[in-house]
Order: sequence, then C-alpha cells, then structure tokens
Amino acid sequence: METRVAVIAVIIENEESVSKVNELLHTAREYIIGRMGIPYKARGINLISIAVDAPQPLIAELSGRLGQLPGVSAKTAYSNVISKAEGH
Repeated sequence: METRVAVIAVIIENEESVSKVNELLHTAREYIIGRMGIPYKARGINLISIAVDAPQPLIAELSGRLGQLPGVSAKTAYSNVISKAEGH
C-alpha cells in the first residue's frame, strides 16, 4: 500500500469536542509525524496542525471524522510525496 504526506488543519470552536478530537488522533497515532496545537484564548478556540504519512483513504477518513464533530472544522492539504508504506 502507498502512503501520502499531508497536513490536516483543525479548528475547534466547541470545547466539548476536544476529548473526541484527541481520541480520534490517538487512533491514528502511528501515522502522525507531528502535531502542533495552539489554544487561542482571546477567541475561545483551539487550532491544531497535524502532519501525517498515511494511506490516502485513512487521511480522508480521519479528516472527515474530525470535521463531523460538533464545532470542529478540518481541511487537508496533500503533498505530491507518495511512497510505499514502511512498517504500517
């Protein structure tokens, strides 16, 4: 199977969805290269950037599931870097 490098941008506007976001990210932990979270207290939101190297269907599923949570927006930017899966 091939994997692809991508970045998922997540905006959390509903504090009650934070634990579910973390739970979903935990399920994909083996594919996450890195994660940066920024709490923007002045606006009451959280911003998360997640770099992944995973099969494209998994990336799309994760982004879709995140975006279905109440008060959560998720968008994905895909790179053209595609390679054979190593150890996944």
